[in-house]
Amino acid sequence: MSDTVSVTILSNIMVKMRDGTHLATDVYLPDADKTKPASVLLERTPYDKLGTNHSDFSSRDHQPLSKPEIAKKFAERGYVFILQDCRGRYRSEGVFQKYLCEAQDGADTIDWIIQQPWCNGKVGTLGLSYGAHVQAALASLNPHGLRAMFLDSGGFSSAYHSGIRQGGAYELKQLTWAMKHALLSPESDADPARRSALEKADIRDWLSVERWRKGHSPISAAPEYEDFILEQWKNETFTDFWKQSGIYARGAYDTFADVPMVHMSSWYDPYALTAIENFTELSARKVGPIKLIMGPWTHGKRSVTFAGDVDFGEASTFDAQFGDYVALRAKWFDYHLDALGSEPLPHSVYFFQMGGGSGCRLPSGRLDHGGRWQIAESWPLAETTIHSFYIQPDTSLAEASPLQSHQFTYISDPYDPVPTIGGPIASGAPVMEAGGFDQRERPDVFKSSPPFRALSERPDILIFETDALTGDLNVTGQVVADLFVSSNAVDTDFTIKVVDVYPPSDSYPEGYALNIAHGILRMRFRDSFEQPEPMERGTVYQISIPSFPMSNVFCAGHRLRIEVASSNFPHFDVNPNTDWRVEGLTPCVAHNSVHVGKRHPSTIYIPVIPANR
Repeated sequence: MSDTVSVTILSNIMVKMRDGTHLATDVYLPDADKTKPASVLLERTPYDKLGTNHSDFSSRDHQPLSKPEIAKKFAERGYVFILQDCRGRYRSEGVFQKYLCEAQDGADTIDWIIQQPWCNGKVGTLGLSYGAHVQAALASLNPHGLRAMFLDSGGFSSAYHSGIRQGGAYELKQLTWAMKHALLSPESDADPARRSALEKADIRDWLSVERWRKGHSPISAAPEYEDFILEQWKNETFTDFWKQSGIYARGAYDTFADVPMVHMSSWYDPYALTAIENFTELSARKVGPIKLIMGPWTHGKRSVTFAGDVDFGEASTFDAQFGDYVALRAKWFDYHLDALGSEPLPHSVYFFQMGGGSGCRLPSGRLDHGGRWQIAESWPLAETTIHSFYIQPDTSLAEASPLQSHQFTYISDPYDPVPTIGGPIASGAPVMEAGGFDQRERPDVFKSSPPFRALSERPDILIFETDALTGDLNVTGQVVADLFVSSNAVDTDFTIKVVDVYPPSDSYPEGYALNIAHGILRMRFRDSFEQPEPMERGTVYQISIPSFPMSNVFCAGHRLRIEVASSNFPHFDVNPNTDWRVEGLTPCVAHNSVHVGKRHPSTIYIPVIPANR
């Protein structure tokens, strides 16, 4: 690329889509040689092409750069940089329909780009979160001219299986997102009454087991947002709705664009599973090359050392491992669009292995959990072995199969769900926060109540854990809970949580129970997400619940804990424990059981890599 050059900005070009809708598009042109076409970078966003992303800061400078400032940086390197408002957002025409127009709109935009005189026929895409979703969406149509991608924290492999729903349950971050962005919509800017109604609605008053309906929800003042929330929520089974371009890369893997791409996410990000699945499935089918980066951060917070209440050390940031975020992406596109420089990511997989810190409380007040970066050439790692830990009648986890039988029973009260304390969440305010936390109720945790117990003391949670480990246990991959369960209800949920239990210390006299990963299954989907079936009361079912992916060293002296419950709220909507096929049934308390023993060997499968890798 050329040295720093001046930039010309062409603002609000209205690019026509196939249905006649026009999308507002800004073009940043390098002035070095106006007669010479250049490679083009495209970022599409619903968050205002003139706005600022909360994540676009560095470790050295916490003042975020605006999108125009970043666009100018790339243009100064010689790229044509395109910023576009998604359909129905800010200056673009049309009605915003979350996720479902992005494949066609993205492909149409690239088709327009490659016809422009300033384009040399090569287009790269980049963006965070929704800006990654739109990339995977357009790549599913394999548009001519697309040559490289950098997807950061998004790009649905299957929104039904993670991102909008999980295990059949609905992720309520979709609702908190809709509340925030309905206020930022053009319609709210133009309608003071609509804006006032949205501002008066308190989402906390609407979050319970009760069902919403059209015109009776926290976002009824913004009907186009209410419509897609109710559509996502009511489409409970895995129908063709979930197989649309833009939210189901799985269905397009064979025809997906074969270009160099980076899939980047983090362990406390709701798109961790998406990034890994897209990497593994596409790298098996494509020439690529295809890369995976997994940090220890929350959604997009790549340049801080902590996630929630837990700190991973100065080396944990993106900056410490890869350098400046803009510069790394520029080098990626330099090499893969214009054959300049060298491959900036020579390995296939870069992941941060959490754990190994001092366990002390830092001056920031956070737990020093520590960790270090690792590299690999595949996922799962070639050296992974699966260790089987059986649930014992005394609640311990051990590698010996139990001979005696036991039944652990607890209640699931839809009106008193287990509160969400951290985890892989995005856009959760004001009801939930992402990251790692001591699993203890607090006044600032939604649905917590005095005396603010440790979750392990709640009667609606089962606790199964190993003895204190005699050596480090490096768990990297997805834990799978293979459980034998029963209930007196026709439907209920079973949830799991993987927890790193610190022993008592001077900093934490009661110890510290750190959430690492979670999983959930709505029981009517135990055999099929397409054909739900009620449970028979008292019948024992064998189910499998995979956790979200992780990499964590459970240090010597710690315990590995599996928590089993029937809610994780408001991360997921609450199951009323009734027959979903009958309208108007009153939610009821379920008595749920986990069975162990020779006939019912409930087992936790742990993916382990060598401790000193």
